[in-house]
Amino acid sequence: MPKNPKQKQKLLYIVKFLLENTDENNGVTLSEILDFLDRNGITAERKSIYDDLKTLEDFGYDICRTKSKTTKYYIGSREFELAELKLLVDSVQSSKFITERKSNRLIKKIEQLASEGDAKKLHRQVIVSNRVKMSNEKIYYNVDSIYEAINSKKKIGFYYYEWVIDENSPKKIKKVRRHDGKRYIVSPKALTWDDENYYLIAFDNDADMIKHYRVDKMESIEVLDERAKYKKGIDDLDIAAYSRAVFGMFGGELTDVKLKFDNSMVGAVVDRFSDKVFISPNKDGTFTVSTKVMLSPQFFGWLFCFKDKVKIMSPKKAKVEFESYLDSVNSIYKED
Repeated sequence: MPKNPKQKQKLLYIVKFLLENTDENNGVTLSEILDFLDRNGITAERKSIYDDLKTLEDFGYDICRTKSKTTKYYIGSREFELAELKLLVDSVQSSKFITERKSNRLIKKIEQLASEGDAKKLHRQVIVSNRVKMSNEKIYYNVDSIYEAINSKKKIGFYYYEWVIDENSPKKIKKVRRHDGKRYIVSPKALTWDDENYYLIAFDNDADMIKHYRVDKMESIEVLDERAKYKKGIDDLDIAAYSRAVFGMFGGELTDVKLKFDNSMVGAVVDRFSDKVFISPNKDGTFTVSTKVMLSPQFFGWLFCFKDKVKIMSPKKAKVEFESYLDSVNSIYKED
């Protein structure tokens, strides 16, 4: 009688059964393993299962046994702990740039990294519907193309769009391509994350300056044959520091500013600039911070949140621009 070709797959089936059905709170007996193999057309003796479990253990699988009258077997440690999988699920479902459909698909894949019991715990925390989600399904491929260009030091071409009012559209808005519909050609430097969005930091050779673009608003990305060209010194650019200086990824003039905050605002300052920011305490219940920021409406809006608990000390240019920003807001309400 010819040997069942599935016998060669016995170890694989045992691993599959253990990974899908066991964890530190749920084990399976030897009889359950044998029943599973039998349902899949594989015959085995109890002694051979002991040998197989030992082989898997020697290979590196954390095969654990419960100490009771009926010995049960389970996978102890895994590549990802349950707490780590929960973090991944939280990140996926809270990411605005990942569409709802893609979020659900990614979470299902993450669930496959856990046992059936732990997967149910992950599924209970999935709340994707009605969250603010983008509709651009191509962002994943955009990110992949950008990384390819960065690694190969090539330029990329793409179209960049914005939303405008359109009374003739059912939604009253529509997408239009910026730059008069012409392709952007830039030298990509890095991808960064800010305010729930992916941004490309790149060097615009024509404008001779660093610019950033929201990846979900980029279309038809193409990695070009042309070699990327950067401004001298850009290789030394601290991407993390640059990202902290740019509020909401809106451009502006990079400026050294000195700010005075009430001591109660120290947490907000650390959240924005990290705990590495240099803070100088004052004797009047305030502290000063010196840092680089892009002077932009987004930066001024951030300051406005703190009302009278922050003051721009220098430079004068920043103080004048902030005063103008406040006057423009105040003028709208004076009209009423």
